[in-house]
Amino acid sequence: MPELRAHHVGVTVADLDRAVDFYRTVLDLSLLDRFTVDGEAFATGVGVDGASADFAHLDAGGVRIELVAYDPEGDAVHSDAVNRPGTAHLGFAVEDVDAVYESLPEAVETVSAPQTTASGTRILFLRDPEGNLVELLEA
Repeated sequence: MPELRAHHVGVTVADLDRAVDFYRTVLDLSLLDRFTVDGEAFATGVGVDGASADFAHLDAGGVRIELVAYDPEGDAVHSDAVNRPGTAHLGFAVEDVDAVYESLPEAVETVSAPQTTASGTRILFLRDPEGNLVELLEA
């Protein structure tokens, strides 16, 4: 297995502006970036039909916090899908998402095969044995 490097902790929220305001004003985190991701590869990668999402990345002293607000139009494949507010996931950076995907044991559940999103990021979501979401991305 290639070396994993922690990349972010992701939390799905219903109102991105409200969440960013909270993390910035109450917890004094610095805003690193805001962006939107959509497109078929993103929807397939996260397992939500028609998914589109707005993202905010904040700096929590060396840990990147990723806040994500999904377009409510998307239909979740699972009731505990990544677009449900309150859902969290762990994000790990890897050198080669496809190599990791090919090396996964057959019993590991993936949301889809690796996808390249409209923002150019190669992603793969999988579930740990407890059903928690883990994102692997090339960074």
